[in-house]
Amino acid sequence: MTERLLVRSWTLSDTEDALATYGVGDVTGWLTPATDRVGDAAAMRSVLAAWMEAQANLVPPRGRWAIERRADGVVVGGLAIRLLPPYEQDLEISFQLRPDAWGNGYATEAAAALIGWAFTHDEAEELFAVALPDNIAAIATAHRLGMSWVGETDKYYDRTLQVYRIRPGDLAVDPMIELPDTDT
Repeated sequence: MTERLLVRSWTLSDTEDALATYGVGDVTGWLTPATDRVGDAAAMRSVLAAWMEAQANLVPPRGRWAIERRADGVVVGGLAIRLLPPYEQDLEISFQLRPDAWGNGYATEAAAALIGWAFTHDEAEELFAVALPDNIAAIATAHRLGMSWVGETDKYYDRTLQVYRIRPGDLAVDPMIELPDTDT
């Protein structure tokens, strides 16, 4: 949790808000792996149900979370920590926001809190973020998070990507921020 945001588990009641993120081509066009936009509420509900089911079996800090704006309860995006292919050794942090939430610092704020929480778990010695070379917003967010550019690779997701990394010693955030609700 941050001053403005709550990072919490997804629920099926988040369907419409999630669709405002994952149902928009301007968001999904940047995702890795390459992802089609979710077409409608029924499809989004199915995606959320799959994420919720998978969450119960993931070892922290891996998972997927909703970013909820505390002021009004609106879910403005999502976060994930997952293993990167093909070797499933590197942990990736990803962040997505609905377009009407862009430009408010929410991705940086929520991801910084999640990174701090992730580093309280033994499995997380470092986290990576990957971005398409022309995804200026994601690259800027990685820089604001204090992530270092590692290089360019086509190792992940069969796409040429910019790779950024952060380690616990790089943190510019309080690693004891209460986050996220993993009990549900």
